[in-house]
Amino acid sequence: MIFLCYPSCTTCQKAKRWLEANGVAFEERHIKDDRPSVEELKDWHQKSGLPLKKFFNTSGLLYRELNLKERLPAMSEEEQYRLLASNGMLVKRPLLVGDGFVLVGFKEADWKQRLFITK
Repeated sequence: MIFLCYPSCTTCQKAKRWLEANGVAFEERHIKDDRPSVEELKDWHQKSGLPLKKFFNTSGLLYRELNLKERLPAMSEEEQYRLLASNGMLVKRPLLVGDGFVLVGFKEADWKQRLFITK
C-alpha cells in the first residue's frame, strides 16, 4: 500500500501511528515532494468511488487562495485533475492506496473496515 501524506500534517501523523499500531505495511510518499500524476489521480478517483471534489484539500490555504470553492464547479474533470497534479498541497490527505481501493482522509472507522482490522 502507498500512504501519501504531508509529514507535518497532524491528521497524517495520527493516521501513520494508527497504521503502525495495527501492523499495516505501507510505503510512505511525501505528497508535496512526490505529487500524484494526472494518471494516478484518475485511477485513484475511479477506485475510490468518491466525487472528484473529495480529493481537494478544501481546508488548505492554497485552496482558499485560489478561490477554488467558486472556481471548481465551472472546471472540467480534466482541468481539476491537472490542477490537483500541479501541487500536492491541493490534494486531501492522507491518502491510502491499496489493491483495488483508495481511502481519502483519515476516518478511523472507515480505515478499520476497509483493512479488516477487528481490534
